[in-house]
Amino acid sequence: MSRALLVLSDGTVFEGDNFGSEGETIGEVVFNTSMIGYQEILTDPSYKGQIVTMTYTQIGNYGVNEEDIESGGGIKAEGFVVKEACDFPSSWRSSATLGEYLKRYGIVGIQDIDTRALTKHLRNHGAQMGIISTIDLNAESLLEKVMAYPGISAFDLVKDVTTQKIYKWDEGVWEWCAPSHPPLRKGGQRGGKVVVYDFGVKFNILRNLFGAGFDITVVPANTPAEAVLEMNPEGIVLSNGPGDPETVTYAIENAKKLLSKKPVFGICLGHQILGLAMGGRTYKLKFGHHGGNHPVKDLFTGRVEITSQNHNYCVDINSLHGQVTLTHRNLYDGTEEGMQHVEFPVFSVQYHPEAGPGPNDSSHLFKRFGEMIKGA
Repeated sequence: MSRALLVLSDGTVFEGDNFGSEGETIGEVVFNTSMIGYQEILTDPSYKGQIVTMTYTQIGNYGVNEEDIESGGGIKAEGFVVKEACDFPSSWRSSATLGEYLKRYGIVGIQDIDTRALTKHLRNHGAQMGIISTIDLNAESLLEKVMAYPGISAFDLVKDVTTQKIYKWDEGVWEWCAPSHPPLRKGGQRGGKVVVYDFGVKFNILRNLFGAGFDITVVPANTPAEAVLEMNPEGIVLSNGPGDPETVTYAIENAKKLLSKKPVFGICLGHQILGLAMGGRTYKLKFGHHGGNHPVKDLFTGRVEITSQNHNYCVDINSLHGQVTLTHRNLYDGTEEGMQHVEFPVFSVQYHPEAGPGPNDSSHLFKRFGEMIKGA
């Protein structure tokens, strides 16, 4: 096992051991508080451009498999940081170790560092760019490299993760009653047709939409609004995705054209794009929300949901000057987590209602989208 260094842009250095692929990688270092779901996290396109630190001490205990992925094409995160990587997983579904999985996709990982200290540092000083290397163990050299690298706000990361062609989706949520690998529910009478803008959509969003009865067409992120309207969908979904929403200018312009035309449901990055399309502003959180245990209060019902989250940016509801009503609030820090347009059939949430990984408290929002379409 070779040595590895993690160097943050403020000069903080962590020394550990390599697991996964050898090499060098740069990204924004964030921490995720989930205890499980590491394969879903690694394959979540919203982590493009980021190095993920897991706060739980042992990662990899149940290995990896071919089913628990949230996107095609392998791992989307730039690097992985853990306290201890398990190389002898115990699960009947496991087909490889976590380290083998990282190697398969050329992802550099580092273990045997104090992830508690790293998490506290990011919490106190904020998420920042970092570099992991197994080939250059000179901390000063690595600091120069990471300082010369622009932050993720300099890139449109959506173009790296979106689909390149239009396709139909016909798979539902998992069933766990099968004696072997759980099958997907398929077929059945379909309801309203929806178009999903793929800014980095997670498979579980599509599965939940299918489970809610929708006929689903997924389109590339830069598909013109006019082309989507020609498909005559009953509703439109703006998906999750990576990076700074202000860099996805084409998506903002398309959302402006769709607002008054069709019912729209925005999730995570889609929520932020809606805010910008309405003339509002977004702001960056100090260290973001990443994990499966964030309490969010529905301000209409008073119900508190434990949610899955993965975002670094929020919409400033006040900047929308009364165009929307605030619907959800994060109980950790009071930040805005959802909104509903006062005139048009448009609503959005900052968190992930589809779980994977995370609880299922918010899956009812897909049904709510269907009810909104019927009402419109």
